[in-house]
Amino acid sequence: MKYLFLFFSICLSTVLCAQQSIPELLKEFNTESIPYITVKELAKSKKQTLILDAREANEFNVSHLKNAVNVGFDTFDISSIEKTIKNKNQKIVVYCSLGIRSEDIAELLKKSGYTNVYNLFGGIFEWKNNDYAVYDSENKVTNKVHVFSEEWSQWLLKGQKIYD
Repeated sequence: MKYLFLFFSICLSTVLCAQQSIPELLKEFNTESIPYITVKELAKSKKQTLILDAREANEFNVSHLKNAVNVGFDTFDISSIEKTIKNKNQKIVVYCSLGIRSEDIAELLKKSGYTNVYNLFGGIFEWKNNDYAVYDSENKVTNKVHVFSEEWSQWLLKGQKIYD
């Protein structure tokens, strides 16, 4: 098992480093089963949208989109979402660092009957790269963005990269 994890990590690192752009990365890892929304589209419709952050709590606490709800990835629980979000037609945008984990969470929402679910193209990295504000655990604007790992950090072009 240890060697399998090491092999997977090396392969993933090779693939990640070979990517040249966010669109190529998303094409490699996503099925596009959930429609994308761009950061500009979300910025215009934010008031009517429920925003879910599919990153872990330590990432969310460093920075997140204003009014986002942290649902996690490893700890995601669809039953608690169904208890909280009763309107299955409400517009929901799910994001993560780049848009890979968020697609998985959005697929679970769709499978549970939510009909108006989108994946934020490029995630919080693209949000910050386009000069939109991110907020820390005290809901104050911050320049910091948790980048998940050194490999993933190459796609964050603006802001201070935080690894943990």
